[in-house]
Amino acid sequence: MVTDPIADYLTQIRNAIKAKHRVVEIPASNIKKEITKVLFEKGYIQSYKFDDNGPQGSIKIALKYNPVTKQPAIVKLQRVSKPGLRKYSGADTLPRVLSGLGTVIISTSKGVMTDKEARTMNVGGEVLCYVY
Repeated sequence: MVTDPIADYLTQIRNAIKAKHRVVEIPASNIKKEITKVLFEKGYIQSYKFDDNGPQGSIKIALKYNPVTKQPAIVKLQRVSKPGLRKYSGADTLPRVLSGLGTVIISTSKGVMTDKEARTMNVGGEVLCYVY
């Protein structure tokens, strides 16, 4: 039984990167789909595809690597808010990763977005994860 599906999603991506896989298939949910879209928009993954086969469906993610050095685009993927300890942040106190070079993914009332988008829209929310 998985108590934190977002942490499981991030762990599957981390494990696929460490194993140098090109594609990883993960069970789908609405929040995972939104996080995948943000990762694609910010250039951390190469592409994604939502399959609606079966009751739950799945997400196929093509991971991105540097063609010359073979280094992954995602260096670190860290879960922040957990089921046992939720982390919320207001629009004025949103965290920064690597002085703005990394990305913070936030779940707000206006949807899942990055910290920069949340600052421009002046909304706060639950800090889901850090990516860099």
